[in-house]
Amino acid sequence: MRFIKPQKVSTLDIRAFTEGSLADQDHFVNEMGTGLREYGFVIIQGHEIPSPLIQACYSNAKSFFELSSAEKQKYSVPGGGGQRGYTSLGQEHAKDSQHPDIKEFWHVGRETFTHAENSNRYPQNIWPDTHVAGFRGSFTELYDKLENMASTLLQATSLYLQLPKNTLSNMVVDGNSIIRALHYPPLAPEHFKSGAVRAAAHEDINFITILCEATESGLELLTHDGKWLSVESGPGQMVVDSGDMLSRICNDIIPSTTHRVVNPPNGKNVARYSMPFFVHPHSLCHLDVLDTCVTAQNPAKYAPIIADEFLQQRLREIGLVKK
Repeated sequence: MRFIKPQKVSTLDIRAFTEGSLADQDHFVNEMGTGLREYGFVIIQGHEIPSPLIQACYSNAKSFFELSSAEKQKYSVPGGGGQRGYTSLGQEHAKDSQHPDIKEFWHVGRETFTHAENSNRYPQNIWPDTHVAGFRGSFTELYDKLENMASTLLQATSLYLQLPKNTLSNMVVDGNSIIRALHYPPLAPEHFKSGAVRAAAHEDINFITILCEATESGLELLTHDGKWLSVESGPGQMVVDSGDMLSRICNDIIPSTTHRVVNPPNGKNVARYSMPFFVHPHSLCHLDVLDTCVTAQNPAKYAPIIADEFLQQRLREIGLVKK
């Protein structure tokens, strides 16, 4: 009988890139690039984001989501496209999906800017300070640490694409990156019957996403051969995936992989919390196909577009901005 190696997302230690020898760094770059190219996902460990900080953010998010619907709605921004503050159940759906996702979420954006002229480009954060003490402090600290990690991972990705090291990381300076604190509530009987899922099959909009360790399993990716593969991470590990904007500028050399969050089996119908960090370029960034990613065999597939224009287009497609 021929042995078939089971499919599995690669787990890499980021310290090989930040602290290792040149050979270690080269190995990390190749393994990360290959992992993203094959699956669109890698698992990263050895990062410097302390677990107590992540758990504090989860605790604060849980406290907020336990508020009454009326209290939570006070932090919803009408017409804001879900870009900051609270978004209630049933507002977002996957592109072309007939069912809204079974989730509610809170968005935290940038608080500090490298260039002062960019400070008015994005909506301002709002904070539930009167209801959840410590929310703002924990999430702004986590944001800064995730942004540093994202910059390092984008440097490695640039090198894999044979670009100068800071090519991609420079694009996200003062970027419109957000932390999304997600609550998937226990499912009601009608959810199991309707065909709705916690997060239907979709691709992320941005460059890369860093997913802090979720409280329950359920994340799955769609492999090249059309099979769903569970993505499991342990304590101290972050799941990283590539999004549409990165796929676009590298001419699909690194794909934007379809993924979903499936419903729990009836025997374990409990709430799930997760915290993805969506890494976006700055709003005026040109998402042109990179010259190094164009060949006679792989000509440029995408027309030039500005990052914010692409973002608004996608927000309309998933229902957060009304057409």
